[in-house]
Amino acid sequence: MPQPDPRDLARPGTLDLRQRARDLDRLTEHGVDVLVVGGGATGAGIALDAAARGLTVALCERTDLAAGTSRWPSALGSGGLRRPARGQVGAARQRARERAVLMRVTAPHLVRRLPFLVPDVAGRQVSALAELGGRLGDAARVSVRGGRGSLPGTGRVGAEGVGRLLPAVRPGRGGVVFWGGQLEDDARLVVALARTAAAFGARVLTGATVTGVDGGTVGLSVDGTPTAVRAGVVVNAAGVEVQQLAPDVGLAPVREVHLVVPAARLGRPIAALTVPLPGSRTTSVVALPQPGGLVHLGVTDEPVAGPVPDEVAEPGDAEVGRLLAAVNAVLAVPLQPADVVGAFAGLRPGTRAGGAADLSRQALSWDGPVLTVVGGELPTYRATAAEVVDAVVDRLGRGARRSPTARLPLVGAAPERVLARVDAPARLVHRYGTEAPVVAALGDELVVEGREETVGELRFGVRFEGARTVADLLDRRTRTGLVTSDRERAVAVAGAVLAEV
Repeated sequence: MPQPDPRDLARPGTLDLRQRARDLDRLTEHGVDVLVVGGGATGAGIALDAAARGLTVALCERTDLAAGTSRWPSALGSGGLRRPARGQVGAARQRARERAVLMRVTAPHLVRRLPFLVPDVAGRQVSALAELGGRLGDAARVSVRGGRGSLPGTGRVGAEGVGRLLPAVRPGRGGVVFWGGQLEDDARLVVALARTAAAFGARVLTGATVTGVDGGTVGLSVDGTPTAVRAGVVVNAAGVEVQQLAPDVGLAPVREVHLVVPAARLGRPIAALTVPLPGSRTTSVVALPQPGGLVHLGVTDEPVAGPVPDEVAEPGDAEVGRLLAAVNAVLAVPLQPADVVGAFAGLRPGTRAGGAADLSRQALSWDGPVLTVVGGELPTYRATAAEVVDAVVDRLGRGARRSPTARLPLVGAAPERVLARVDAPARLVHRYGTEAPVVAALGDELVVEGREETVGELRFGVRFEGARTVADLLDRRTRTGLVTSDRERAVAVAGAVLAEV
């Protein structure tokens, strides 16, 4: 029996150019209950929550889904150490609860268990503090629904265990292992959120800039063409750009910096290395294994002084040197600047608490019909979205009172036993879940020789996931663009796929 052309298969929440045009027409003609500004994890999560409660919704993003904070693949659905160590038990419990929802319901295909190692060669006091924080995190995890069996507990390993998990660490001493949940790709989670919202009727518009709000009228510029639409409430979830609609809202942005190095230089680790940033007791550098033979070295919580810049500068030599020095302190063979094959930086919106930026707390504030949300983290996006939509429902006087999203799988999501039977390469199942066979049928040619991404993934990004530019395809629908030389080789292929439409 002949197989159907994948482009003819209807997919839940399909985002393509034709759907974008229809969504714009309907938004212009009918307006919506809720217009969400910002296409990151928070904005897409709010759009899904509101649409799932029966409200009419539009999601407007000036560039592309996950183009800001949520584009970076190093954020974790993990418990972490900072909150338990700082005594932030409530934040730790919320993270544990939301991690369990992500792993079991929302997106099991996108989240996997990952051990984090703090080696004794970083200092016995450092690993002892990590063990304390890990055990406090374990206590928070077992206290929430679904948390008890979601991850193993914190424990010590000997020198042999350190060598097995992270071969590049200086041998001879043990360490502490705690567990978290690593997202396969943050941007894939955001795209799945937006598509699921679209499946519930949300209008998803990228390339749409909100220029102002006057009562119930929202100024909108779509591809440079101005228009006006009606909205009962505008939710400002634009990340570090929230002050464009809410100039008086307090914002404490922090800079995150990441380096990309070949996994072979660290002995192809199977755990994330966690070491303190020199001079800090609560900020760590994490070397996070990635699919495709890469490792990302990342650090966050670096305060940004002054106004938010229009463009985020790439990591400079001093930042690169600082990250490498932190990791090299525990490696047998130090990393060199020449080992860095890619680097990227971004800004995250924090709120001010105790004189410092706090990423774990979100703040909500109304200004007329505009509700601005600042802060919060990707692992807890769902809880933030539920709180925001609770406030919207109270304001509008309609919509379901309780959020259904804790029981709502995203497009592609399924229980592990179902995912195990999906007839497609395992790598695609980890990224696309039950939609992996459609991706595979769109073409298995490699985008770049020596990498794993396929032309089928690019085609799926255009035909079903709203990708409109080369950057959308290479930097967000796939991760080809994070390695500079690979991006250069992939541009022509991405351009040819876009031309097929």
